[in-house]
Amino acid sequence: MRRHCSFTISNPFRYKNALFEWSKAFKKVVWLDGNEHVAKYSSFDFLVAVHEQTDKSISFDSLSPLKSFVGKKQDWLFGFFSYDLKNELEDLVSHNFDGLDFPVLHFFQPSKIIKCIGQEIHFLYLDEYANAIQEDHAQIKALMGFEETNGVHDPIKIKMRIHKDAYFEKINKLLAHIHRGDVYEANFCQEFYAEDVSINPWQTYKRLNAISEPPFAAFMQLRENYLMCASPERYIRKQGTTIISQPIKGTARRDENEAEDEKLKQLLALDEKERAENIMITDLVRNDLSKSALKGSVVMEELCKVYTYKQVHQLISTVVAKVTGYKNPVELIEETFPMGSMTGAPKISAMGIIEELEETKRGLYSGAVGYFDPEGNFDFNVVIRSILYNATNKYVSFSVGSAITAKSDPEREYQECLLKAKAMRSVLETGG
Repeated sequence: MRRHCSFTISNPFRYKNALFEWSKAFKKVVWLDGNEHVAKYSSFDFLVAVHEQTDKSISFDSLSPLKSFVGKKQDWLFGFFSYDLKNELEDLVSHNFDGLDFPVLHFFQPSKIIKCIGQEIHFLYLDEYANAIQEDHAQIKALMGFEETNGVHDPIKIKMRIHKDAYFEKINKLLAHIHRGDVYEANFCQEFYAEDVSINPWQTYKRLNAISEPPFAAFMQLRENYLMCASPERYIRKQGTTIISQPIKGTARRDENEAEDEKLKQLLALDEKERAENIMITDLVRNDLSKSALKGSVVMEELCKVYTYKQVHQLISTVVAKVTGYKNPVELIEETFPMGSMTGAPKISAMGIIEELEETKRGLYSGAVGYFDPEGNFDFNVVIRSILYNATNKYVSFSVGSAITAKSDPEREYQECLLKAKAMRSVLETGG
């Protein structure tokens, strides 16, 4: 069904930039970039999946046909699950404002997949497009000296959906729920947005990605809908019968002074409140994975390990489990979605409470982007540190959040949100 052809390249970084430029010709694009982070569960350095003829592509906008296709292990699919899929998985609703108007989920079968592992470029083309491999490779190489000269956009004035006083009021309401025992922890999010604006999504993504160079970066275009994602977090991966989830909870800023930066890193590792957040969510993830895991197979590989990125230090835990080979991969998503790091504990109670307090639908924010492969494997990130854009509506948005626990201080949570918003806000407000 797919033709596989490989080439050796001498400069993967220049080839990556050329490949990104080449992919602009398509209306359906998913770009995944590990930004040279090499870890135990990495599978490629960067990858792009595109489709030639969007009107003829195999695509899915609902769970049932998606589950059927993936269960038959027919081919690759790329796409996303939005956070609001929760309303189909649980007895939940959302009536909040949605300026982006993304679908609840969308997956497509790409005509062309190109991925890089080390200095090897792998072309995986559907048979009917296989005769284009050599020509496409030549076109991409010809773009290796290309430099984008157009700016991103005019500077954009970003508005806050929830201002500081209202934020404090909502956090205090959430703390009242926690003190009553309704939830132990909940991730409260707020939107930053601009209306009637036009941006260059491709250049905006490149600038956003360059700020933090995270391990789960993604760019996506589905006609008028765009995602520019600089995520540091993996939601869930399936490799054979192994399931891996790596929740993030706990954030500290970086410092230019090496000694001060190391101090901030150590303080994060020992921070009682941040560790409590992480441990509660990690327990939730363990519980989610245990729904399908073989008895006794859920293992904590890492607990509250500090990972350092260009902008922040993060506390990350790694939970691994084993499942049977006949389990439908989409069912594993249904049992664990949305990810615990973006909801709270207990999960369903937390989702109901934050839905009441938040002002907007999250949409793709705190959803997941990734792929299913023909063997039933998959890998999905968590859509955070991301800009979302609807080119038809001329609406651009990014959201940030923090985990609220009994020990939360509203001022500290507010400052954490501003820290997380800094990169997206800078890219949009400075233009280029």
